[in-house]
Amino acid sequence: MLHRGRLIDHLQLVVRDLAASKRFYSAVLGALGIPLGGEGEDFFWADELFISSASSRASAGALTGRMHFAFQANSREAVERFHAVGLAHGGRDNGAPGMRPYHPGYYAAFLLDPDGNNVEVVFHGPANRSAESVVVKF
Repeated sequence: MLHRGRLIDHLQLVVRDLAASKRFYSAVLGALGIPLGGEGEDFFWADELFISSASSRASAGALTGRMHFAFQANSREAVERFHAVGLAHGGRDNGAPGMRPYHPGYYAAFLLDPDGNNVEVVFHGPANRSAESVVVKF
C-alpha cells in the first residue's frame, strides 16, 4: 500500500534563472493539468511547489542544491506528454517514459530542469483513490 499527499506541505526551489524555470514548470505542470497558482517579481508557485530567485526574501540569498522530486500523473499518456513538453521547454532528458522496476505498474519519465534538478513524473498504474486531493479550508 502506498500513501501520497501526507508528508510534504510545500517544496521551495531557489533558481538561477527565474524566467527559464517559469517557462519549464509552467509547461510541464500544464501538461499535467496543474496551472500556476500565483507569481510575483521574484517567485512563482503551483500547488505545493514554490520557486524563487536568489534575491527573493524567502531564499536567504542561496540557490538550492540538486534535488530529486516526483510529480504524480493520472495516466501513461500524461507521463509521455510531460516528458515531451519538458524537452521542448528547456528540460534535458534523464530517462525516457517507460516502466520502472520499483513496483508493478510504475511508469515514469525523468527530466533535468534548467538548474539540473532531477524531475520525475510517475503514473503508479490503475488504482482507486480515496480522494483526488486533500482540501484544506480556513
